[in-house]
Amino acid sequence: MTESKQICGADLLRNPQLNRADAFTQEERDARGLRGLLPPAVSTMELQVKRTLALLDRCPTALDKFLMLDSLHATDEDLYFKILIDYIDDYMPVVYTPTVGEVCQKFSHIYRYPRGAFISINDKGRVREIIENCPNEEVDVIVVTDGQRILGLGDLGINGMGIPCGKLSLYTACAGIAPEKTLPVTIDVGTNNPEYLNDPMYLGLRQERVTGEAYDELIEEFVTEARRRWPNVLIQFEDFGNNHAFDLLERYKDKVLCFNDDIQGTAAVAVTGVYSALRVTKQKLADQRFLFLGAGEAATGIAELLVDAMVAEGVEREDALKHCFLFDSKGLVTCNRGDKLAHNKVPFAHDVENCKTFIEAVRALRPTGIIGVAAQPGAFNAEVLGAMAEINERPIVFALSNPTSRAECDAATAYRETNGRALFASGSPFAPVDFNGKTFVPRQGNNSYVFPGLGLGAVFARAKTMPVGMFLAASRELAELVSEADLEQGSLYPPLSTVREVSVKIGAAVAQYAYDNGLAGNERPADLEAAVREFMYKPE
Repeated sequence: MTESKQICGADLLRNPQLNRADAFTQEERDARGLRGLLPPAVSTMELQVKRTLALLDRCPTALDKFLMLDSLHATDEDLYFKILIDYIDDYMPVVYTPTVGEVCQKFSHIYRYPRGAFISINDKGRVREIIENCPNEEVDVIVVTDGQRILGLGDLGINGMGIPCGKLSLYTACAGIAPEKTLPVTIDVGTNNPEYLNDPMYLGLRQERVTGEAYDELIEEFVTEARRRWPNVLIQFEDFGNNHAFDLLERYKDKVLCFNDDIQGTAAVAVTGVYSALRVTKQKLADQRFLFLGAGEAATGIAELLVDAMVAEGVEREDALKHCFLFDSKGLVTCNRGDKLAHNKVPFAHDVENCKTFIEAVRALRPTGIIGVAAQPGAFNAEVLGAMAEINERPIVFALSNPTSRAECDAATAYRETNGRALFASGSPFAPVDFNGKTFVPRQGNNSYVFPGLGLGAVFARAKTMPVGMFLAASRELAELVSEADLEQGSLYPPLSTVREVSVKIGAAVAQYAYDNGLAGNERPADLEAAVREFMYKPE
């Protein structure tokens, strides 16, 4: 408060965390040197929202809407988050998937407002200086990427900064993490994308990616310096390539408060979808067999958490592993197909027939659920979906790749080819589908249901680490918030419009796990849920 009183005049209007523009009262204008710097009339936040929504309605494309909101984010954070919170269904797809994919691809061409920290391989040995340059006095959450595997779009280099910025907007909008306590970070070690290497407007290093010892040392320096300045910070690793994602998670998960959203956040959301689907089929988790299209971070992350969930229900781990199968670019992952497997695939390499096509694998394994996380658009075609409908009364079909252009199938196809029997979830939003006189309302298996609440709970409790039990607690809590009415219309998740309340519940469940397991760095409040709710930022 003292600092804000010292900022006056034009400097106050240029500070997005303090600026209220035409909503400053006449008294505030006199006290803060704003007289004459604003139009005479005093607006309310409600009027500001109405004006901004009218401008957004005039934007012809989703990218134009993003640019409008990005300008608002850079000038008036409270108003930006007020709109995002109150109109989450309309504008989450603008600030994150699917629009964020286009934003990242064009990042260097639309870059206007500096946000976050950029740490390049040339800064090795000087990361402390960069961290000290960050204006944030406190940071609760960092989202960091190296841009190697952005969504299903591949190596976007420094252009991947759109992902940490978008994710942190959702941390604030969905879970009330104070915006001034968030920091997006991009680690720039080059790019192997020739389009960007030859683009004169590309803002990153124009060199091929650095790997090996130099890469590891830069990441270690970043983690060390970030935690030196902000000892309780949660570090979320985002959209790293497979060759680094698993190694980084293994290296840091038991040492610092961190997680990988592509591996663990996606897993928690997918497991929630499975829990919801089983409420419809009235079956047990141990009776399921899952076939994944894909064998990378998301696939093995989901498979591992499904195994953990089965183990929690009394299944031996060795037996639980046999319920999950991976299909990669070479075919079904087996223990006898003759190639060297990446370490994350090994637990799921079973002694079964070497199927070369996905439909062969479906027919051979007879899965109860197929989960697409390989960014292979149209892979769940009529033949695959028809086979799943023959095998199962209610086939589980999760087309989780995003953006929308990379989805394994759309909702209409899933319902049509299974005669309306699919239990469907997707990674990107699809409109309601009318089929055979019934309206289905498919909902995204969107990480934003889970990662903001996970972060909220961990930050609230000052958790030391984030073990697998927290992700299972989040999945169970989210599944309990799906109503019977949701299930009846084909929705495996609650309405996205309720995401702040969802985050309160998940945050309390995660914090409870921290308190129960000796991981918290503070005292448990008497009314945990009320305390978590009070902790959340509100744009008022």
